[in-house]
Amino acid sequence: GNSMAKTRWGIISTGGIANFFAEGLTHVEDAELVAVGSRTQASADAFGDKWNVPRRYDSYQALVDDPDVDAVYIGTPHNYHRDNAIMAIEAGKAVLCEKPFAVNYDEAKAMVDLARAKGVFLMEAMWTRFLPAYVKIRELLAAGAIGEVRMVQADFCFDADYDPKHRLFNPDLAGGAMLDVGIYPIAFAYMVLGEPQQVTGTAIKAPTGVDEHSCYMFQYEGGVTAMLSSSVGTRAPVEAKIIGTKGYIKVPQPFFNARRFVLARHGGESEFIYEGKIFDEELIEVPTVGVGYNYEAAAVGQYLRDGKTES
Repeated sequence: GNSMAKTRWGIISTGGIANFFAEGLTHVEDAELVAVGSRTQASADAFGDKWNVPRRYDSYQALVDDPDVDAVYIGTPHNYHRDNAIMAIEAGKAVLCEKPFAVNYDEAKAMVDLARAKGVFLMEAMWTRFLPAYVKIRELLAAGAIGEVRMVQADFCFDADYDPKHRLFNPDLAGGAMLDVGIYPIAFAYMVLGEPQQVTGTAIKAPTGVDEHSCYMFQYEGGVTAMLSSSVGTRAPVEAKIIGTKGYIKVPQPFFNARRFVLARHGGESEFIYEGKIFDEELIEVPTVGVGYNYEAAAVGQYLRDGKTES
């Protein structure tokens, strides 16, 4: 990558998530949105007009071939991520690929292997990890604020109207709860506890065969567990909890875009007494700007300046 101050971004796709990312870039001082690629000139132009993007391409190949683009953000449907990422990596572009990274292990491995072989930066856009609230949560966990973590609970469930052709329910578009929203509780558990020793999962399938509702239990050494769920057919509070030996952290909904969280230490001074035990809850507000996609973009810019090729 070059050492210029600003990271010059190109965006592949003009869908909802691409708009969030474009909005995010407006909050990153050392980033600039210079190009957009779509399948049609009309949608590239519309997106370009909306976000003031100078270069508008009617193909993804043309975008990745632009010598003035340093980094490419991929916001296409899940099943296109591998091919789009490989195209960008082949062109020598740094890649930030929207989650889920790919739809299965083999696709992800192909992307990673190529990026490593070519020495090109590649990262999954798990934007939640970069939010200031999450940075603070990781600091508190590392400092032992809630003692040893024993349990993680997280759910991302919402109710979508059933439509077999919609990407959420269409197997050809890598539909289903896990790839769309289950990735958030799963990534949350990985952030706190790392890779599980054992994974158990169960799913209720939609008529199209994708998981409409799925639950996952992760088991770790010493009886530590994560209990996670995701759904596109049932609404539930989108919350997460980390339970430790000395207290807990509760991330209220929507936990994936946290601006605040609760830190509780067992045995603090407070009015809340249950069965002789005292719980003390403290609400921690974390200053945040933008929709939240700006933090991952800023991080990628820093990684590129540092010469990193992965995160």
